[in-house]
Amino acid sequence: MKILFRSKLAQTALLLLSFILFFALFAPLLSPYSYDEIHLDKTNEPPSHAFWFGTDDLGRDLLIRSAMGARISLGVATAAALIDLLVGVLWGSVAALMGKKVDECLMRSCDVLQSIPSLLMVLLLTLFLGPGFFTILVAIALTGWITMARIIRGHLLQIKHLSFITAAQTLGASPLRVLFCHLIPNAAGPIFVTLTLNLPAAVLAEAFLSFLGVGIQAPFSSWGVMLNEGLGSFRYFPWRIFFPALLLTITIFGFNLLGECFRNYYDPTTEDPL
Repeated sequence: MKILFRSKLAQTALLLLSFILFFALFAPLLSPYSYDEIHLDKTNEPPSHAFWFGTDDLGRDLLIRSAMGARISLGVATAAALIDLLVGVLWGSVAALMGKKVDECLMRSCDVLQSIPSLLMVLLLTLFLGPGFFTILVAIALTGWITMARIIRGHLLQIKHLSFITAAQTLGASPLRVLFCHLIPNAAGPIFVTLTLNLPAAVLAEAFLSFLGVGIQAPFSSWGVMLNEGLGSFRYFPWRIFFPALLLTITIFGFNLLGECFRNYYDPTTEDPL
């Protein structure tokens, strides 16, 4: 792992993601306003010393609203990562180890879930649960773990008959001990790679759904909501869409770059090793 973080690409990714995390936590300290504080006498002001990112059509400080969007995006990414890790790894492990019939049943279930259009699923969830953070999280959780499950299953099928696994079973190790002490630790590479590549997908999904109006709702703010609000006035007030778009791009690029670094580190056949 030390070799990984000596890579310039990995350092760049960590620097970008650290900037987003620092911005989400400490940017509100740079402004005396709150994310939902309205100033009708200061509408659509350009970036200035008083408002570093400018204001929107209600005079709200875009710096604070962008920081709120960063918190929501990082929250969605963290929750999605935990769900992918827990559900995906367990589902893939059970499919790989419990025999052909169980494997076939679990994998066909994944096929059915993945065949449902994600937007249709979100609209149905919105109808029953209402728009908001919880709805987005449920929508991502329903299918986000499938890629992780497929990859873990394929990797465990390759290594479960290797000599060190057979030796552990011969010495009397229980199936759970073999799974958690031998199989899953040796699948750490695919787990890390899939996890870091799923994170930007979750961030983008949250922004996309909020942009469509089925995600985060007012008075809360997210980058997708800010992009939706600023799209109609982009020609006249470009800062309203520039800053959330820039922060969203930095976050997705940082996660993708980190995932690529993990892939290069764990893949011995890569042409450009770290």
